[in-house]
Amino acid sequence: MTALIDMKTERLSTPSGTETQATHLNTESLLVSLSSKEKVEPLASKSFSTPVGLLLIKANQYGLSHLSLVDVEEQEWVNINHPSYREATEFLSQTELEIGEYFAGTRVTFSVPLAPQGTEFQKQVWQALLELEYGESCSYSDIAQKVHRPKAVRAVGAANGANRIAIIIPCHRVIGKNGSLTGYAYGIEMKQQLLGLEERCLSR
Repeated sequence: MTALIDMKTERLSTPSGTETQATHLNTESLLVSLSSKEKVEPLASKSFSTPVGLLLIKANQYGLSHLSLVDVEEQEWVNINHPSYREATEFLSQTELEIGEYFAGTRVTFSVPLAPQGTEFQKQVWQALLELEYGESCSYSDIAQKVHRPKAVRAVGAANGANRIAIIIPCHRVIGKNGSLTGYAYGIEMKQQLLGLEERCLSR
């Protein structure tokens, strides 16, 4: 399991020499949640082929910031003059490797640092998503209960849809209360592929 860090306890040095706060968790990796007041732009990006299509990934100095299907109008981000550009490209390489292992059925958790930006509520929802085990599914209502906002089911759905890091923050594991596949930003077909992959790997 991975976890989203809510910057509360100690100081952590980053590749750029700046500091951010994080907590120690018993997880494979630290996922840093940036302050909603801090605007951090991606420094590098790349695209690569997968069984679900061409994926675009972006990274900043703290970790992976975006993972999505390629939009034909999307431009790649490069800031080669930034002092942390090399670190950002290393996050991209690590992500490509781990996503490849995921689709090969040899990886069930990820270790690349994640650095998404969002509101405090969105980060709470993403944290709850990260606590889902490989192959596990839940409903929006279940997530609302996890974040102690049982009546905020629609807001949970919106936060789920705002997730910028597909697959690794597993919004594809959220299904309808009746077991039906609900909407997914990248289409029901991709959602079925991801859930099917995990189901097959668990049944081996």
